[in-house]
Amino acid sequence: MKISIFGVCSTIQILLFTALKGTHIGTDSSGNKYYKCAPRKGAKLERRWVMYVDKADASLIPPEWHGWLHHQTNIIPGKTNKHRQSWQKPHKPNLSGIEQTYFPSKDAQQERESISTSGNYVSWQPHEIRTH
Repeated sequence: MKISIFGVCSTIQILLFTALKGTHIGTDSSGNKYYKCAPRKGAKLERRWVMYVDKADASLIPPEWHGWLHHQTNIIPGKTNKHRQSWQKPHKPNLSGIEQTYFPSKDAQQERESISTSGNYVSWQPHEIRTH
């Protein structure tokens, strides 16, 4: 494993900045911690960031925390239950490229192929360029 001195310094810098200037706002269901601090000089919006519990992967951030991080809302998730409805499934990170990647069953693949080769399937086209 290759370790860069810049990578180590960057991690230490982020940890120090978080400890000295960050205000802990909340923690999501995965254990990721969210922080804020005063805006940079000349900026109007406060700085917001996340400290991941494990690996840094933006797809691990639930939608309600994503909205808070990007100033789409000032409501802190978890303080109120406004963000999640009872019918919504729990957040899942992007599973592409790992062993939990979704692959359709062989039956579903065969069914899709039989529909597309049967001649009964016509793909949608805009009205202006429809050929038949």
